[in-house]
Amino acid sequence: MSNTTSAQSSHAADNSELWQSLKMAIAASSGFQRWRSEQLSSIDNTVSDEQLVRLYVLDTLETLAY
Repeated sequence: MSNTTSAQSSHAADNSELWQSLKMAIAASSGFQRWRSEQLSSIDNTVSDEQLVRLYVLDTLETLAY
């Protein structure tokens, strides 16, 4: 049972590292920068960079799904 817990913890850490890398790559992309500049007037200034990346990913996925 402890092997399962250990494997799950390792997997969660890997996912966290992957998300951090993806978040940094997305935030540096020209598409995100353009989207962010278009959204500045409609997005609250208190929104964190992580929240902006999440909004961008959701917006992009919705566009692709359409």
